[in-house]
Amino acid sequence: MKNQILFLSVFLISMTIFGQKDEIKSAEKAIKSNDFNTAISAIQQAENLISNADDKLKAKFYYIKGLALYQNGSPQMDVNKTAAAFNELLAFEKSINSYKYSDEVSGLIGKMVNNIATKATEDYTLAIESKEPEDFKKAAKQFHQVYLLSKSDTVYLDNAALVYYFAKDYVASRDLYQQLLDLNYTGIAEEYIATNKTDGQDVTYPDKKAMDLQVKLGIAENPRVEVKESRREMIFKNLAQNYSDLGEMDKALEYIAKGRAEFPKSYSLLIDEANIYYKLGDNAKFKERLEMAIEMNPTEPTLYYNVGVMNMDQKNLDEAIKYFEKAIELNPDYGDAYNNIGAAIIDKAAPIIDEMNKSLSDFAKYDKLQKQQFEIYGKAVPYYEKAFELNKSSISVVQTLMGLYENLGMSEKLEAMQAVYDELKAE
Repeated sequence: MKNQILFLSVFLISMTIFGQKDEIKSAEKAIKSNDFNTAISAIQQAENLISNADDKLKAKFYYIKGLALYQNGSPQMDVNKTAAAFNELLAFEKSINSYKYSDEVSGLIGKMVNNIATKATEDYTLAIESKEPEDFKKAAKQFHQVYLLSKSDTVYLDNAALVYYFAKDYVASRDLYQQLLDLNYTGIAEEYIATNKTDGQDVTYPDKKAMDLQVKLGIAENPRVEVKESRREMIFKNLAQNYSDLGEMDKALEYIAKGRAEFPKSYSLLIDEANIYYKLGDNAKFKERLEMAIEMNPTEPTLYYNVGVMNMDQKNLDEAIKYFEKAIELNPDYGDAYNNIGAAIIDKAAPIIDEMNKSLSDFAKYDKLQKQQFEIYGKAVPYYEKAFELNKSSISVVQTLMGLYENLGMSEKLEAMQAVYDELKAE
């Protein structure tokens, strides 16, 4: 009885193998006739039984499966499935140390990579012009397809993550940036560059050999090797930005923190962290991060301006003016800083106005307080006038100047500013 069972098992396995071979032959025949639907159907029939096949038959199965999906490079091809099938073959032949089909398939992959990468670049250029999210998304998908075809070309995964962000597909962008971090991708690479003798344009070559050949043939000159900087800091930055745009501020801060731990001198990550705290309404931490940023970059006027704004909000008026003045020192045409110095000076009159309202029946005291009020207003005028000089279309500045001129009895200036106001309102 045991011998009979063994014989039956062997018989069933043999029948299975014959079935696989027939399906693979049918698929191969259909591919030659460009009948790819029949080929794919036959492959699907064989796939359920392929686990029992020997290595030689498995390799052929993976090869035929890839060709069936490839469809001679037809536009109807499912690139993701084709990439998976071809890479499955390459991995299998590498595992058995036999490369019967690998060279041919590698060539097909290279052809697909070139075609899709070229199309992705063209579509990305069009997307920049149209600025339409769907156009960016189309280019991003193609950059991702290139990576799926050739996973050693990690730069295309980086491209896809960035372009998905431009497409406002923050989930796809987030997932690809996370994948880049998981791969420990840095983006550091050597670029081989030489100058074309005909048009004087720099050309980037795939390797040193290709560059040296062009130089040897006299087509190019000035060969050099340039090292691309690490992209890892930007990956943390962009991943955090995706989380921020998705409203997941805790995750955004988590990745900013990871990035700053790895790049403690990163000014960019620090500013992003400050902006997240600002979105969260945590003005204390926003101001704290800006002050840290000033230590890193003491010549950036915007930092001083923003710290000035935070001090104004906290009613630290003298401190706010100090920061606005520093912003103006670094950028003499900083109109908003002049405007805010004027506003901070006027705010200093608030307690005087409160006291005036309490002294309406005490005329002598009221007049004395009003004189102090007008002295303060007088100090604010030059700053608002400078703000107007730098931005003559600001209605808020014009209105403030009109109010100051009226209070201070500056009738000629009031009349002139009224004319400006009427003109702006008419536009």
